[in-house]
Amino acid sequence: MRRIEATPRPDWQQKVESVGLTWHSLEQPYWNESAYYEFTSKEVDTLEAATNELEKMTLAAAQYVIDNKLYRRMGIPDVAVPLIESSWEAEPPSLYGRFDLAYDGTNPPKLLEYNADTPTSLLEAAVVQWYWLQDLHPKSDQFNSLHERLIALWKELTPYLPGSRIDFCSMDDAEDGMTVTYLQDTAQQAGLTATIFPIDEIGWNGSNFVGPDDEVLGAVFKLYPWEWMVHEDFGKHVGAASTIWVEPPWKMLLSNKGILPILWQLYPRHPYLLEASFEGPGLMMSWVKKPLLGREGANITLHSPGRDLETGGDYGEEGFVWQELAPIKPFDGMYPVLGSWVIGHEEGNAAGGMGIRESDTPITGNTSRFVPHLFG
Repeated sequence: MRRIEATPRPDWQQKVESVGLTWHSLEQPYWNESAYYEFTSKEVDTLEAATNELEKMTLAAAQYVIDNKLYRRMGIPDVAVPLIESSWEAEPPSLYGRFDLAYDGTNPPKLLEYNADTPTSLLEAAVVQWYWLQDLHPKSDQFNSLHERLIALWKELTPYLPGSRIDFCSMDDAEDGMTVTYLQDTAQQAGLTATIFPIDEIGWNGSNFVGPDDEVLGAVFKLYPWEWMVHEDFGKHVGAASTIWVEPPWKMLLSNKGILPILWQLYPRHPYLLEASFEGPGLMMSWVKKPLLGREGANITLHSPGRDLETGGDYGEEGFVWQELAPIKPFDGMYPVLGSWVIGHEEGNAAGGMGIRESDTPITGNTSRFVPHLFG
């Protein structure tokens, strides 16, 4: 694994916009092709195996939480429990998730967290970096079968979606809108009927959820966190309606940072895990304090001997976990986090590809750059 400086394509802005990435520049480029990461095929095999193993472990951890009623320990409100348990038993459609991993090419990958409910950066990983590869390194390969696997999974899920239809909704912002627009495209390529609208246009007619046209919603992909939904008036009707939600409510268990100490309890000293605790850092010399329901690097405290970093934000009321500080090795002064995607939950074959985001600090935030990769 190494980071290689590169010359961006002269018209890279137009190139990435042409494949859907409109959210490519903030104060500095979010999409950064002035460098890329190169892996060996053996390293990619290692990441794929780790992702499949972590998928198996997290599903076992979800079952453990349900069996032992650990919801309050994770800050999950009582109103959400029936939704979690009923959806876990019913096994409704579930689409994807993203493990964020620390990896340096030498030591085993380490799980930082699991974005199991509302992960973004999918278009960048599935499509944008693939076209970058074809333009600049067509003889190389990439850990990326995401686009094909998404279409194949939609086809597999079609019998479970009423009327072979899925509606997509999110908050009305550029990043989330871009993600659901891409997912809508994959569903349509799979032969589904698919529309898209802001989530605040979903209504309740007294017995069912309805869309902007007042038609009953049979199945909805919502890029909107369950932990927000269950606290809103909107969410109190979820258990009373027949609408199928993708992702399903049980994903609340895995998108919660509380799954990290539970994993450590179930698999102590596992090579893919970092020590984690609900109670505090204990004997950990270097650690990260994370809110149970934090997002995008907010409200993080990073402690190591002689160094403390903190980020602001509005999270933490629900509680925190402490996790051993990951040994993220800087490459050219940049700290990469590998987002390893799972498509579906087929045991041993869920891993579908990877995207990398890097920052000049060990904390990955909303503006951390996306950097393409390849392997040979």
